[in-house]
Amino acid sequence: MDDKEEESRVKPASAKPADGADRALDVLRFERDSLRAIFAPKSVAVIGATEKEGRVGRTVLWNLIGNPFGGTVYPINKRHKQVLGIRAYSSVGRVPEPVDLAIIVTPAATVPGVVSECVAAGVKGAIIISAGFKEAGAAGVELERQIAETARGRMRLIGPNCLGVMRPATHLNATFASAMARPGTVGFISQSGALLTAVLDWSFRENVGFSACVSVGSMLDVDWGDLINFLGDDPHTHSIMIYMESIGDARSFISAAREVALTKPIIVIKAGRTAAAAKAAASHTGALAGSDDVLDAVFRRCGVLRVNSISDLFHTTEVLAKQPRPSGPRLTIVTNAGGPGVLATDTLIALGGELAELSASTLQALDRVLPPHWSHGNPIDILGDADPERYAQALEIAAKDPNSDGLLVVLTPQAMTDPTETARRLTAFAVTPGKPVLASWMGGKDVAAGEAILNQANIPTFGYPDTATRTFTLMWRYAYNLRGLYETPTLVERATAAAPDRARAQQFILDARASGRTLLSEFESKQVLAAYGIPTVSTRIAGGEDEAVQCASAIGYPVVLKLHSHTITHKTDVGGVQLDLADAEAVRRAYRAIESAAKAAREPPAGGKHFLGVAVQPMVKLEGYELIIGSSIDAQFGPVLLFGAGGQLVEVFRDRALALPPLNTTLAQRMIEQTTIHKALKGVRGRAPVDLAALARLLVQFSQLVVEQRWIKEIDINPLLAAPAPSAGTAGGEGIIALDARIVLHGPDVGEAQLPKLAIRPYPVQYVSAWTSKTGMAVTIRPIRPEDEPLMVRFHATLSEESVYMRYFHYIQYNQRVAHERLTRLCFIDYDREMALVVEREDPKTGEHAILAIGRLSKLHQTAEAEFAILVSDAWQGHGFGGELLRRLVQIGRDEKLERIVATILAGNVAMQGLSRKTGFKLKRVESEFHAELDLSRP
Repeated sequence: MDDKEEESRVKPASAKPADGADRALDVLRFERDSLRAIFAPKSVAVIGATEKEGRVGRTVLWNLIGNPFGGTVYPINKRHKQVLGIRAYSSVGRVPEPVDLAIIVTPAATVPGVVSECVAAGVKGAIIISAGFKEAGAAGVELERQIAETARGRMRLIGPNCLGVMRPATHLNATFASAMARPGTVGFISQSGALLTAVLDWSFRENVGFSACVSVGSMLDVDWGDLINFLGDDPHTHSIMIYMESIGDARSFISAAREVALTKPIIVIKAGRTAAAAKAAASHTGALAGSDDVLDAVFRRCGVLRVNSISDLFHTTEVLAKQPRPSGPRLTIVTNAGGPGVLATDTLIALGGELAELSASTLQALDRVLPPHWSHGNPIDILGDADPERYAQALEIAAKDPNSDGLLVVLTPQAMTDPTETARRLTAFAVTPGKPVLASWMGGKDVAAGEAILNQANIPTFGYPDTATRTFTLMWRYAYNLRGLYETPTLVERATAAAPDRARAQQFILDARASGRTLLSEFESKQVLAAYGIPTVSTRIAGGEDEAVQCASAIGYPVVLKLHSHTITHKTDVGGVQLDLADAEAVRRAYRAIESAAKAAREPPAGGKHFLGVAVQPMVKLEGYELIIGSSIDAQFGPVLLFGAGGQLVEVFRDRALALPPLNTTLAQRMIEQTTIHKALKGVRGRAPVDLAALARLLVQFSQLVVEQRWIKEIDINPLLAAPAPSAGTAGGEGIIALDARIVLHGPDVGEAQLPKLAIRPYPVQYVSAWTSKTGMAVTIRPIRPEDEPLMVRFHATLSEESVYMRYFHYIQYNQRVAHERLTRLCFIDYDREMALVVEREDPKTGEHAILAIGRLSKLHQTAEAEFAILVSDAWQGHGFGGELLRRLVQIGRDEKLERIVATILAGNVAMQGLSRKTGFKLKRVESEFHAELDLSRP
């Protein structure tokens, strides 16, 4: 068979459709979504329906029949033949047609039996409004267990203890709320039913509409991830708002949010910010990583914007729907009064924004059109007698300034002001490419008409300028976080020219566990770090005074002596560190002092002792910055990374940033930028900067260590010395070097199955392997990674128009195929959702790397099904790459517990059809396409 393989069609579900084929696939996924029965039911059974006034069962039934949604409603009541004039049935099993959705409002104790009846009747989805479950204690927890066990894999559940679901566009009101929401484009998910009703009441006054309103309750089954996936695919939803009290399945939330946030803003208000921090752990990292701070790191990692008030929730949602995201934090303020400009500036600076510095050309242009006494700076005060023409001229000039990332226009109703005509003139600037335009029309009825004009033109208005600037900084933070997710990083292993020695690091850990220890010595900890390419200061272990002197002489004076122990966590706290020892006698005195201090410490554990000798190290001159890098375990999110200012006062200054592993260089750089010490690392007061790129690579290597060595519970490098560039060469030629390190392992009571799971699935190294083609070419087949974007650009340059047509079912220009926004969706993948394998070749002469082929397996939401795609560079067809990629994708499908793999292949793509048949797929022709399917449930 001719081995000219071409890729069949597949695209990520939440990607913004680029063409008809992509849109068709999005619709297909939406139709297959298992939540469709809940959000678009054709038949609804209300179990517990009643005519009694004030009962939930009556209100739910009335809401359904009072808002026709295009389906049939069946009351379920064992005692009555009719409810509100509608024929009732004694059980859901007696309903004459299949039921899509059951709404359960019976007492908690009856719900497990009701759910069992629903499953037996083939009901596809249920909303359990009833309360009295885990919030009521142990008995309620047991009821939830029974319900979950019965429904698992057979019926999706929302609730229990929830308000229900609204779908305003289709008039579905499956809640006991008093009114139906207006149709709109905002999807609102709330963990509090009471808050949802309060927001609905507010929305009527503010004329805000919703695509869906969901009260999730206890999230026994359907969780944040499921709903974000659904609303992400929903064409009626343009943005998603969430009121969250607990995150539930962290991995599900992060996975869904990371995919959807790129095309639809996700804005969260999370209750409990002031909850007590987690108990101090044995490490500095554990003490510094508060649970709410970890949640902030989670939101940053998945592109979600967190706000602190309900007003911010709606303001930000509105602005992101109407205006572009700012490219930076610099705001230009145009005002006709000084006071409001000052207030806006104070809020802007306090929240991390910046006033744009007006360029010389902007200042000159403003001088030509403004009165002599204008402010000559930003805020641009155009004075109280400003008419609409002056406003329009000032805004036109300010909008062109390259130093500005956004514009705020403030108007106060003074005697000469015309708020309405000024608003009309400003509508011409409603669309300013790359710069959001906000307005604050201060006042009451005098400015109402102008506000209406601006809002109709999609220029958001605010009653006060400080509210507007707060919203701008939230927009900037959101844009900053999104860009951090999809900026192309550099590949660390090629930059460092060394792969980690995983086996060596693991052996130190296994040896410690075999001896019953959970604390590695400093020497062992540094050996683990060194195995991952992290520079460490030279360290020798001495078991006696004479040996310590010998080690010191070999290293060269001055030296440092540190306690060598398997039991003491912080050596400084017990006098276990002696610095700047200049000769042999000083070393002997230090040895005896450390030995005495260790023996005077708390009672050692049974069978152990605190003092095992000393570690001897060179005295490194601290001509640099003391930093800390660490990791500890969060109960919800697993390992969490920490970076910040280090040293003995690390817990006093608390200058640190948190992040989830794994990192790439872009995420590492963002982590560094979040700290105050970052300003010093860039160079201050004439000092040269630290090599920030090298520091970012070290953070990536550290995160890789944390990801791969799962027996590590806590790890600190403190201090990590980062020397400015001119001082590089300290202690062995390294500008960044670990002076101290400690590692704590999970205890013997923790089995491998109980080890904390990562919140984000790391790079799947198990799918990396060498392979030799049938023509003898040696290649590596591995999962794609974000760093591959430059290689993918070159790969697309090798494709013919025929290959492109076979892949996308139509032609796409090269510059469109390699656009950064598009390639980020292909390279920055979530390995829980899809797997893309690339065939990579290293040129034996030049050492240059190239991608020759790619295969992709994308899961369909809420199913055990995935679609495959394969594309081979025209120049490298005939080597068997397509067949090998498909074979591996099928095996990955089995490994990932998929039940079915499918594809759509053009009728003209004969080679792909043959390759699919050869691999076991069954093909069926449908017009100009073939539908391929492989059932993995069969051996």
